[in-house]
Order: sequence, then C-alpha cells, then structure tokens
Amino acid sequence: MDSVFKYMNGFLGGLFALLTALLPVTILFQVLTGTGVFGLDVISNLTSIIQTVGESGFAGLVAILFVCSFFIKK
Repeated sequence: MDSVFKYMNGFLGGLFALLTALLPVTILFQVLTGTGVFGLDVISNLTSIIQTVGESGFAGLVAILFVCSFFIKK
C-alpha cells in the first residue's frame, strides 16, 4: 500500500511540475500570437482570478498564502 502512495505522489508531483512549467509558455504564446492555447484565454482567466482575490480582502490574502505554500519546496 505504501508503494501505491509513493507512486501516486510521484505521478501527481510530476504532473503538477509539468503544468506549472506549461503556464508561462501558454502566456507567452498568447502574448506573441494573440490567440489562446486550445481555445483557452489564459491571460483573461488569470486576470479574473486576480481580480476576484483582490476584491475579497483578507480572505483573498489568506487564499494567496495558501496557494503559495504549495510552491515552497522543503
């Protein structure tokens, strides 16, 4: 059972690393070409997320700290 958890942790960690590396590439692609990747408007989605967090005040700050904690390597 322990090996299943290690396998899933490795798989999900690798998938997360891939997606976090892909995000800047999709933003750059949209800036350079003016079209979204696979029909997704990445920049407007990020803008709406930032506006939503900014409008929520202290709860938004807590949410940002929570999300940033995922990116800190120990």
